[in-house]
Parts: sequence; structure tokens; C-alpha cells
Amino acid sequence: QVQLVESGGGSVQAGGSLRLSCAASGYTDSWKTMAWFRQAPGKEREGVATIYTRAGSTIYADSVKGRFTIAQDNAKNTVYLVMNSLKPEDTAMYYCAADPFLVRRWYERSEYQYWGQGTQVTISS
Repeated sequence: QVQLVESGGGSVQAGGSLRLSCAASGYTDSWKTMAWFRQAPGKEREGVATIYTRAGSTIYADSVKGRFTIAQDNAKNTVYLVMNSLKPEDTAMYYCAADPFLVRRWYERSEYQYWGQGTQVTISS
């Protein structure tokens, strides 16, 4: 019943912007933590940002702080990642993740039970 569907990826030049969307379904009221991860070729999947859905509080990786914003639209059951001032090093496959618990180790891939299929983001210099 649970499902995460990502969209919004694409190619953009350095300095540009993109908005990624993650549409969630299936007992979403119990998903207390949602997050965005990314994985570049040859590298491990890393946490980008997380949102605690009940409180609306957010945490960001140092590499994206001040440039990316994670937000939620409860009416649409959707979580967004707004990416500004994009850099070539942001190039990666971006994944949406969700978990029914309050995840303190938000940056750990193993903490999340549900994952989307991923959407590709490519930034050219």
C-alpha cells in the first residue's frame, strides 16, 4: 500500500534551480520522518535533508545548507526539495525516503523503511 513517487529531475547549468517532488501514499499519517538522499556514480548514498512531518522542522547536510530547502504540502501528501545555486558536484540520482519513526540518525540510509525510485539531476558547468 505504501508508495513514494519522485519527479522533477533534469539537466540544468550551474547556478540554476530545480524543484524535486515526492508524492506519498499509504498510511502517510504514520510517516514521521521524510528525507532526501542522493547518490553519485561510484559513491555511497548520502543524506541531503530531512523533515519531521508533524513539527515541520528540518535538518540539512552542510554541503547544501543555504542552497536547498525541504518542504511539505500536507494537502497533496507531497514533499519537495527546492534546489537553488546548483553546482556540478550536486549531480546525482536523488531519492525520497520515509519512515514511521522519529529518525535521529537522519543521514543513515539504513534508518528508512520506504524509498522512491529516484530521479536524476545533472548539473553542467
